[in-house]
Amino acid sequence: MSWIQQVPDDQWCDDERLAELHRQVVDPESGKVDHIMAVHSLNPTGLAAHNALYISAMTGTATLRKVERELVAYVVSVENSCHY
Repeated sequence: MSWIQQVPDDQWCDDERLAELHRQVVDPESGKVDHIMAVHSLNPTGLAAHNALYISAMTGTATLRKVERELVAYVVSVENSCHY
C-alpha cells in the first residue's frame, strides 16, 4: 500500500472525471485499480497523463511486437520486485 493519500475506490464515482478515468484503469477481473495508478487519484490530469503514457508505451511502437513489450515490462517488474 502506498503512503501517498488516495481517493478510496468506492469514492471515485463522486467525481465525474475520476469516474471516467476509473473505467479506463480498473482491472476488470479484480475490480481494483493498481496502486501505481491509484496514487494519481487526487490529480485526475496526472492520472490521465500516466494512463496515456502507459498505453503509448505498450501499443505505440512499431519496432517491438506486443509480446516483446510485455516481456520487457515483466522483466522490469521482476527486477523491481513489483507484483504487477
